[in-house]
Parts: sequence; C-alpha cells; structure tokens
Amino acid sequence: WPLLALSLWYLALVLALMRESVVDFYEAAPGLSLSDRLMIGLRTRKLRLGIFTTAVWFLILVVLYSVLRRFNLDISFMRHWLPFVMKGSGLTVFVSLVSIVLAVILALLGALGRLSKSSIANGISGFYISLIRGTPLLVQVYIWYLGLPRLGIVLQPVTAGILALGVNYGAYMTEIFRAGIQAIGKGQYEAAEALGMSRTQVYRRIVLPQAFRIIIPPIGNQFIAMMKDSSLVSLMSVWELSYRAQKVGRQYFRSLETFIIAAAFYWILTVIFQLLQGKLEEYMARGERR
Repeated sequence: WPLLALSLWYLALVLALMRESVVDFYEAAPGLSLSDRLMIGLRTRKLRLGIFTTAVWFLILVVLYSVLRRFNLDISFMRHWLPFVMKGSGLTVFVSLVSIVLAVILALLGALGRLSKSSIANGISGFYISLIRGTPLLVQVYIWYLGLPRLGIVLQPVTAGILALGVNYGAYMTEIFRAGIQAIGKGQYEAAEALGMSRTQVYRRIVLPQAFRIIIPPIGNQFIAMMKDSSLVSLMSVWELSYRAQKVGRQYFRSLETFIIAAAFYWILTVIFQLLQGKLEEYMARGERR
C-alpha cells in the first residue's frame, strides 16, 4: 500500500496543477511588462522547486516507513505513550534556548578576549577555549552535576545541564564570533574612528551588527546541534524527551519504540527551527537584497 499511496499522491498533484485557475495564476500573460514576467517566472520556479522537493520528501518517507515496518514495532504501544514522551519537548526547547543565550554571551566575550591586545584577556580566553574544547561534553556534565557538590555548590539538574551546554558551546562559538568580527573590513574601523567614535561605539554600532549578520547561519547550526546534545541532561534525571523515552522503554522493554518517538520529535523541532533560522537570515539580510 505505500506504493499505492505514492501513486495517488502524484495523481492528485498532477490534477491540482492542471486546474485552470492554477495555470492562469502561474502563467505570464502576453500583455504584461517585462518586470511582471520576470516576477511571475521567479514565482513559478519557486513553486516548481517546492512541489518537487515535497514529492521527493514524500517518497523518502514512504520508503522509510516501509523499512520501519520490518522492525515489528508495536504501533499501539507507541500511540499510547506518544503524548507522555511529547511532553518532554517543551523542556528540551527551554534548556536549548537558555543554553544558546548563555553560549552567545560567552562566545562574544571570548572572541573579544581573543582579539584583545591585553595578555590577561587573551590568556583567559585561550585557556577557556582549549580546556572546554579539549574535554568531552559528557565529562563536563558530570563535573557540573557531581563535582560541584563536593565544593558545597549544589545545582538543580536543569541548571547544571544549561551551564554545561552553554559553557561547552560558548567555547566552540568563540571562533565563529572571532571570524565574523575579523570579516569586517579595516577601512570601516578607520572611517568610524575618523568620525570620532570611541572603540566601544565602533563595535556596538558598526562591527557587531554586521558580524551578527554573518554568523547567524553557523549559530543556527550550533543551536540545532545543541538541541540534540541536550539529551545528555537525561543523565541527571531531567524529564526531557530522551529521559521520558528511556524511562518508558526500559519499564516495558520497548526502548526502540520510545526512542523512535523521541527521534521523530527531535526531527520536528529541528525542521521548525531551520525554518525560523531561514526567516531570520532573510530579515537580517534585507538591506543587502533590496
């Protein structure tokens, strides 16, 4: 039946595109101006690309579903526990959002330290990057959650997870921020200083707005990776997606079913934030595309 569903999908697609209203909307009339023809042509190409991309995705999903059926999954069990696992998605997004904000702040400070002429700032930033990037994230999670209590500092599991993720990704994103700042031409610094701007004003009004526009795509990729790495906070019994899937799967010896549910929700969240990232990139680049 998956192949039958695929055939029906293509048939419905062809019938929808052959409707007269659709054809008239995406066909340039002979009397239109050149600019209108170009706009309609661009709109038609975007529509064609979207249609074929959707068709390919549908084909891949059908094949994937056919493969998963061979795993002898308990569909009724998955349907029953799907709402329970889904409730962890909110906490997953919360941990990821707060962690990425912390990572951005640390990355900005680290990049400024790396670019600073002060040996103290440069040394602290370099040591922070070397230490965090040179040790596994899993070990850092254990240090935040199990090591600090030996010093008399007891953190809540969610707080410890946010600090571990934020500090870890801040070290990696420091180089992204540094590259974005260095991408700004030296002439802009000189022009701003010639206008009498202070060093702080140069960074706040000239450098950082342009640097953020450059580094938004890699920051978005880091956030998507962080969202998946947030599953490590399940080691601290945080009730996010992975922990809920793990708890139910172990209890009923159905770990594959529950982790497939969790993976599906991770994928859905990733697709949503990819779309938001694209909208943000278009908004930030609106001045260059006009």
